[in-house]
Amino acid sequence: KAAFAVDACMESFRLAADWGADVLFVHHGLFWSEQLRVCGGHYERLRFLMERGLSLYAVHLPLDMHPVVGNNAGLADVLGLVEREPFGLYKGFQIGVKGRFPVRTGREEVAGRLFGPQAEPLARLLPFGKAEVGSVGIVSGGAPFEALQAVDEGLDMYITGESSHSVYHQAQEAGLNILFAGHYQTETWGVRLVAEKTREDTGCETRFFDVPTGL
Repeated sequence: KAAFAVDACMESFRLAADWGADVLFVHHGLFWSEQLRVCGGHYERLRFLMERGLSLYAVHLPLDMHPVVGNNAGLADVLGLVEREPFGLYKGFQIGVKGRFPVRTGREEVAGRLFGPQAEPLARLLPFGKAEVGSVGIVSGGAPFEALQAVDEGLDMYITGESSHSVYHQAQEAGLNILFAGHYQTETWGVRLVAEKTREDTGCETRFFDVPTGL
């Protein structure tokens, strides 16, 4: 049994363990650029995993950028984007995607297409550009400054998770629509897609645990 969640946190661990999972796949793992001492909350997380016999597998940027089962690919699939290309340069890699709507779409409709009626209040639109958008750049999660790359490439809209005061006026002056749709909310897509592919390819029982942060 393979569990799937966005974050390596105690809530995800408990849900996966109580379900009887053998492994938990997450997007945001326990280890980043800095080494952590095994104490405090970090120790408690590791201890829980070991005591419950739960393996943890984390895939961060490769899951954002994967062209088939990635977070950005999943968002682009739901929007129905065509003529897709890599977009959003970060540390030498293009981790996002850009594409076009087959038919120009009202900027206010985009969040509803992605998230349905639950899009509000997380999804915040800065309506600074064309009312009908044709081209879109997407970088899930915390990537507000990649909006400037969307400006450079002449895109009608940019979609990411987290907002930033620092890009507000630049987007306004450049005439770029930006949809800030929530870090968590934009990064469930790849995890869900990998869960589905794992089930199809291996026959393993899979389950996605939704643990939203509201951010």
